[in-house]
Amino acid sequence: QLTEVLQGYAAAFRDPMMLQPPEWFKAFIYCEAFLQLPFFPIAAYAFLKGGCKWIRTPAIIYSTHVATTLVAILAHILFHDFSKSEHLGPQTQRERLVLLSIYVPYLLIPLLILHTMLCNSHYSHVEKRKRK
Repeated sequence: QLTEVLQGYAAAFRDPMMLQPPEWFKAFIYCEAFLQLPFFPIAAYAFLKGGCKWIRTPAIIYSTHVATTLVAILAHILFHDFSKSEHLGPQTQRERLVLLSIYVPYLLIPLLILHTMLCNSHYSHVEKRKRK
């Protein structure tokens, strides 16, 4: 049943990367499975508890990593020649923009996290330690 959902998604949004991912995309999937997914419960704890300044550095690393991977994915969607793909990819500019709209939130959320970590005074304030 999950295979049918995946095939339905790939057909509806013309996303061949989900059915036959390029090698670089597979590398991003492994990064997501082994780096990003373990980060989620830790970050959820820190953000829900509040006041956890220690989350700043891991959140900056996470958000910059995810944003970087999304730039590559979005560029692939916009500029790749999908006419040679085994599975149906976007053929028109409109289809590319529809597929792009699926991936853009995965860029926006890390950028919001990064902005929060860098610009929110709660996270960006560096405490000075007292010297004896």
